[in-house]
This record gives sequence, C-alpha cells and structure tokens, in this order.
Amino acid sequence: MAYSDKDRRYILLGLRITGEFGAIIAVPVVLLTMLGKYLDGLYGTRPMLLICGFVIAFALSAVSIHRRAKSFRDEYLAIDEAAPRADKIDIDNPGSQPPASN
Repeated sequence: MAYSDKDRRYILLGLRITGEFGAIIAVPVVLLTMLGKYLDGLYGTRPMLLICGFVIAFALSAVSIHRRAKSFRDEYLAIDEAAPRADKIDIDNPGSQPPASN
C-alpha cells in the first residue's frame, strides 16, 4: 500500500510524538525515583523521598508534555496546510490550485 507524502508525514509525526512522550515520562520517573530510593536508604526516611521523587517526576513530565504538545500541534497544522488536499483539487483542470483554506 502506497502512502501519499502527506500521510507519511503524519505517520512520522505520530511516531515522533510517541517516542518523545515516552521518553519525557520514563526518564524523569526512573531517575528521580531511583534517586529518592537511594536517599531514603541513606537517610532512613523510607518511603518519603521515593514518593517525593515520583511526585516531582510527575510534575516535570506534565509540564514538558504540555509544552511539547503545543509544538506538535503546530507541526500537525503545518502538515495540513502545506499539502493540498486531494478532495479539493479540480480534476477537470489539472493545473488548477486548490482553494485557499481559512
């Protein structure tokens, strides 16, 4: 099955979103919970610092995802605006341009 250029760009954007959001969530959670667990063992505060590390990781991930989602929205809209839609092209006049979208 052959995909159009626009479809391929959507697919690649979706894969980038999946990968980046996964990393944005996983990296802070793993690092900060490991740090919290280590510090709990060092100071004998189990599980307080582990939970604090997880909460901080959650907050950092939420802020980062919100920021990246805004930029991904702009990229998605740019893909939609850059490629003419096949349903708006006049097939009787092959040289015609699709009408401008609002």
